[in-house]
Amino acid sequence: MKNVFKNLPSFVKQIFTKSCQAINTRLGFYVLVVILMVLKTLFAYGMDFSWLHVSSPYQVFLMLINPIGFNMLVLALPLFFKNKHLFYGGMMALSAGLTTFLYISIVYFREFTDYMSVNVILNYSSVNQGGKAAGAISFNGHDFLYWIDLVILLVLLLTRRIKQDARPIRTGKIFTLMAAGWLVIIANLALADIDRPQLLTRQFDREYLVKYLGIGPFTALDGYNTFTTSQVRKKAKPEELDKVKKYVQENYAGMNPTYAGKAKGKNVIVIHLESFQQFAIDKKINGQEVTPFLNSLYHSSDSISFDNFFHQVGQGKTSDAENLMETSTYGLPQGSLFAKLGNDQTFQAMPAILNQREGYSSAVFHGNTGSFWNRTNVYKNMGYQNWISGEYFDTAGKKSTAWGLKDKLLFKDSVPYLEHLQQPFYAKYITVSNHIPYEIDKDDQDPNFQTTNSGSKYIDNYFVTNHYLDQAVKEFFDYLKNSGLYDNTMVVLYGDHFGINNSDSKYLAPILGKDPDNWTDLDNENLQRTPLIIHVPGLKNGGINHTYGGEVDVAPTIEHLLGISSERYIQFGQDLLSTSRSQLVVMRNKDWITPEYASISGTIWDTKSGQKITDPTPEQQKLFNKYQAEANEKLAMSDSLNQKNLLRFYHPLGFKAVDAAAYDYSKTKTLNRLKKASENKDSTSLISQNGGQSTVSEYITDAPEINDDPSSTATDYDGAAKAFLN
Repeated sequence: MKNVFKNLPSFVKQIFTKSCQAINTRLGFYVLVVILMVLKTLFAYGMDFSWLHVSSPYQVFLMLINPIGFNMLVLALPLFFKNKHLFYGGMMALSAGLTTFLYISIVYFREFTDYMSVNVILNYSSVNQGGKAAGAISFNGHDFLYWIDLVILLVLLLTRRIKQDARPIRTGKIFTLMAAGWLVIIANLALADIDRPQLLTRQFDREYLVKYLGIGPFTALDGYNTFTTSQVRKKAKPEELDKVKKYVQENYAGMNPTYAGKAKGKNVIVIHLESFQQFAIDKKINGQEVTPFLNSLYHSSDSISFDNFFHQVGQGKTSDAENLMETSTYGLPQGSLFAKLGNDQTFQAMPAILNQREGYSSAVFHGNTGSFWNRTNVYKNMGYQNWISGEYFDTAGKKSTAWGLKDKLLFKDSVPYLEHLQQPFYAKYITVSNHIPYEIDKDDQDPNFQTTNSGSKYIDNYFVTNHYLDQAVKEFFDYLKNSGLYDNTMVVLYGDHFGINNSDSKYLAPILGKDPDNWTDLDNENLQRTPLIIHVPGLKNGGINHTYGGEVDVAPTIEHLLGISSERYIQFGQDLLSTSRSQLVVMRNKDWITPEYASISGTIWDTKSGQKITDPTPEQQKLFNKYQAEANEKLAMSDSLNQKNLLRFYHPLGFKAVDAAAYDYSKTKTLNRLKKASENKDSTSLISQNGGQSTVSEYITDAPEINDDPSSTATDYDGAAKAFLN
């Protein structure tokens, strides 16, 4: 090394020597840490955030400078310490804190393809499973590079290769550095506004904010928005509801007389197909159908299926999907409504509406903990009578994934509870096996099904778990038929949100017959389709419906099929079967799509030709402006309703406000409640109709974790069956 150093040009030697000398000063060390933090952020932009999808040299420039001001400002804080140990310790601690935040944001993005908001941070305990789920998140080989600089700096400090400067920096100079940081941030914002006017007022989507402002300023802005939302909620007044009511009344779409009441009096089972996308329907891999049973339902004359049905979730993902489906309102602009507002939110949701209008009992079945997404509190506020969560099931060993009980076991293990529900009932099943990273045990995989070899383990695994989910649903349908529930039950199956991230589209494109080099944002938008299958035994006049719609439209559709008018409720969706409905599908990020056009991050696309519309005619521009205004208004109305909790002021005819305190989800209370109701002489539960004989033996599964011998009922359903049999 000495010989190499001797051979360097003199000016390089001088630069190296002066740099080493500068690092031994407080100011030099501060500059070094700022540079390292900026470089790590830029590295993250490229390696993990897909370069923020920058599309011009100007945007590249903004991306390169946006980490500078924030890091200059924040990392200047330890300079105020006079004591050298406090300064260097504070600088290392703050750098480690910023790195940790950056890395958590990266891991969150890998899982959700979104940027972590303050609401997500504040409600972390509601969306994390005590670290168990964290093991399911992918870690990449380059991750050590986010931490290596901290290790090297610490070693250099401890070995005194970097000398600790005892001389404090003048306070005036520190304020000058911080002012320079602010100046860079302001200049960054001004330059961003040139390329994207009204960036802060319209706020577009989170990627735009990170692209133009950076991770740090985005989080600060999001924190401000979170605070102002909480203040708005406190100041809400009853008269603010009038505008929302007027909007809903003007946009109500009536029933379709051909289908109205076709499922009247039937039980309703909603099956939430985790991360399941429309492209898997009818898809063949190596000559084999990925989902043969779901395909048969999709094409059945007893099913109303939709091939232009879109998920509309935001950061709340699965919880947003539930909210959309149950209440026909949107999730929040940032964070999860369940996690942020669910503790005291007023809902007028499906379980309460069906109970009060037609006497439905209700239950949710899910093999995860009750606190996940704050469901225990939310379900009480929604009026769910029973919440059969992971605590009710045997989830030990290989019976569970990181996200909860495997689907085949969930469906089978739910039988002792399901057969005790009073009919008609409204029951929801939340599956988990088709959840990222799409890994199931080898014993659970169909040895006859061969998946793709795409180059992406997520995509290859995705089709395997799709196939497993399909088998689980078939087993459940077989049980419904064997037990006698099938003929009197409407089953609604839907995909809650996307499963394959946009970053994996280059691997997915060839499987879908597309050229990955010509893959566009419109292709990504089209992948946001998820299945919706409404199966009504005996319907006969079903079919595949091509109307454009989304999750917000499902509640009024179900209500109308049951013969219950949704007109009196505040619901932002429209019956998917109505002949007078709008086909403008509004996404949570203000994008929209219709059968002819789509707006994606402000760019208009022709959905038929797949091309951008860069020079619209005056008539087209007028139409696009109209669609955008309608999308903005719809989201604004929903946000006003939910953020201000305006439903507490609304009392529709025949609806009594839900008393959350009336519900007790403890296992003992639930078992006793269900058992007592089924022993009543007026009981309508399945087990009562069978003279007290359980239908557990009617359920056949090939799940390797469970014994199918009917004599093993008590051990298969330890706790549940024993309680019911006593």
